[in-house]
Amino acid sequence: MPENAAYLRTLPWFARPGSRAWRCAAAPAAVREFHAALADYAPTPLKELPLLAHELGVGRVFVKDESCRLGLPAFKALGASWAVHRALAERAASGNEKGPVTLVTATDGNHGRAVARTARLLGQHAHVFVPQGVHPKAVAAIVAEGAKATEVAGAYDEAVRLAAQAAAAADAVLVQDTAWPGYEQIPGWIVEGYSTLCAEIDEQLATEGVLEGPDLVTVPVGVGSLAQAVVTHYRSRPSGRAPALLSVEPEGAACVLASLIRGRPVSVTTGETSMAGLNCGTPSSIVWPCLRDGLDAAVAVPDAGSASAAARLAALGVSSGPCGAASLAGVRAALSGVGADGRRSALQLGLSSVVVLLSTEGTAANPHTTAGH
Repeated sequence: MPENAAYLRTLPWFARPGSRAWRCAAAPAAVREFHAALADYAPTPLKELPLLAHELGVGRVFVKDESCRLGLPAFKALGASWAVHRALAERAASGNEKGPVTLVTATDGNHGRAVARTARLLGQHAHVFVPQGVHPKAVAAIVAEGAKATEVAGAYDEAVRLAAQAAAAADAVLVQDTAWPGYEQIPGWIVEGYSTLCAEIDEQLATEGVLEGPDLVTVPVGVGSLAQAVVTHYRSRPSGRAPALLSVEPEGAACVLASLIRGRPVSVTTGETSMAGLNCGTPSSIVWPCLRDGLDAAVAVPDAGSASAAARLAALGVSSGPCGAASLAGVRAALSGVGADGRRSALQLGLSSVVVLLSTEGTAANPHTTAGH
């Protein structure tokens, strides 16, 4: 098979003109203040990779390296810590606080571990539902945080359903990073928590002389919470460039791409993928309007593309698991092969463009093929 045979088929792709003109309200400033006050907080690195810029035909490429965030190997602790803080404060204000509470969630790895770590640090309990296919090392990492882990004979969406049932039955607090009608407040706080990552990028780019912001930001997507935070950040800025925003999903779990193509939220049947933290079949209910109106484009990539991107990042000194490397895989796919000129034009990329790739996890988050949602 020729080396470029994979590009002879139609790329799973969607582009929407005019999204850069859409505007929304910003995340609250209190989020960044909260994280900055945490004992182990520090901004994660923004690494410039000139060789990637040359390979992609753009001016500069920066990778936001989330391989160590608040002591964990992925970005998820930002959302979990803020959401738990808000949820416990609300519970205390309502007079329902009667000793330690149990925080319940479903996860493919990183989100569950972040909730478990937050519970342990705050003297609370955690119960984490884990879907089929998660590597035992990922489950062990959750248990090592002091959490109870319940393994589910089903996919991620089934684990979410069982977690919600268990939380309701036990008067516990469900800390889930996907929303549905009737359960949207806590997922909204999780999205707010991720805004700290975007604020750091602004500050870090400024120190690199990029004062107007990036031209393209690429974000991996599971249920879409991080993507919502990215869209909210860049579509609420009063000044500076309005960058193109590109979402990336596994080909076998591209629920946001399918929803964008059909113009309404849809669920897809998921299979196995090395990008396990992105293996989600239904977009979060609160993210859909934001992604529909604020994303410029969406692409789906195969596992082989993610693996190749992870290897390239490793060679350039960036620890990135399959989910984190999906950002590079998505840009590579968009800017290569049949139709690449049209996709480059849709993203308005030129030889001087500044590209930011969000690498959402390190390899330590990903024993064998399991990453973490």
